[in-house]
Amino acid sequence: QVQLVESGGGLVQGGGSLRLSCAVSGRTLSDYGMGWFRQAPGKEREAVALSSSGGRTSYADSVKGRFTISRDNAKNTVYLQMNSLKPEDTARYFCAARGVGQGRFDFWGQGTQVTVSS
Repeated sequence: QVQLVESGGGLVQGGGSLRLSCAVSGRTLSDYGMGWFRQAPGKEREAVALSSSGGRTSYADSVKGRFTISRDNAKNTVYLQMNSLKPEDTARYFCAARGVGQGRFDFWGQGTQVTVSS
């Protein structure tokens, strides 16, 4: 079983930066593909950034060039660096994990709130 705990959310002014962290326990991070997702009130959850176990990354068009996903396998931690934040980035951000070759993300954290003021 994999446990995920997010941290680093908060209130920030537009144009500012935040770094989210996702601490992974129970399994080795390198065995899993990881993702950051977000959900705003009244909206569907969307994938923001993905990182495969092999190190490939992909991003939603809305965050390309502003957000960066990275992983530190030694620390079993995944990060989401968010720069040039916009009010529309306001959402609850979730970390998720899936096994190698799996399409579905089976393990989820509780999320951390990010609020961007205009």
